[in-house]
Amino acid sequence: MIDVENVTKTFTLHNQGGAVIPVMQGASLRVAPGECVALTGASGAGKSTLMRMVYGNYLAASGAIRVGGLDVATAEPREILALRRRTLGYVSQFLRVVPRVPTLEVVMEPCLATGMDRAAAEERARGLLARLRIPERLWSLSPLTFSGGEQQRVNIARGFAHEYPALLLDEPTASLDPANRETVLEMIAEAKAGGAAILGIFHDAEARARVCDREIDVGAFAAAA
Repeated sequence: MIDVENVTKTFTLHNQGGAVIPVMQGASLRVAPGECVALTGASGAGKSTLMRMVYGNYLAASGAIRVGGLDVATAEPREILALRRRTLGYVSQFLRVVPRVPTLEVVMEPCLATGMDRAAAEERARGLLARLRIPERLWSLSPLTFSGGEQQRVNIARGFAHEYPALLLDEPTASLDPANRETVLEMIAEAKAGGAAILGIFHDAEARARVCDREIDVGAFAAAA
């Protein structure tokens, strides 16, 4: 479902005379449906960079990144947007939403984007917010007014609202209390059981051991200086 093949990444420093910095070379991995693979490695090894390339935020210098058959490395922007709408979900560490949009609408949005009936989308969003212990009195407010932990849970609810065939998870249990951490791990296990291919960064070693089938050390793909 997620297939990264011989990917290379460089960054060009335009404010430093166009210097080209090699970051990654020969990155290859595969995540099958129903499998969760963890990216590991020291800080700065390129875990987030690789995730952003899979999502299409960063452009690979060479190689192929196929998600559901689409090569993200060469796809048109409209194709990547369509992929994100129906196939590839992403739970980042930080909540990014339009100001003043109510929390319930934020979580409903992925479902509505795929054509789900509004009543069904609202029911789905309400169930996720309740499961993640966001008080109902907050659902009509913008999540930008929430605490960091509450924002993270809204982000998780939105990321799991649509049943994406492929999911990218960036530290999904960071900063969560034990009860909500357990809930998120249960949700990841359920997504795997439903056939989702999951690629994630988990600094929480116990969480990684519980939900991940394999680990890939991104440091092995470090480019020579």
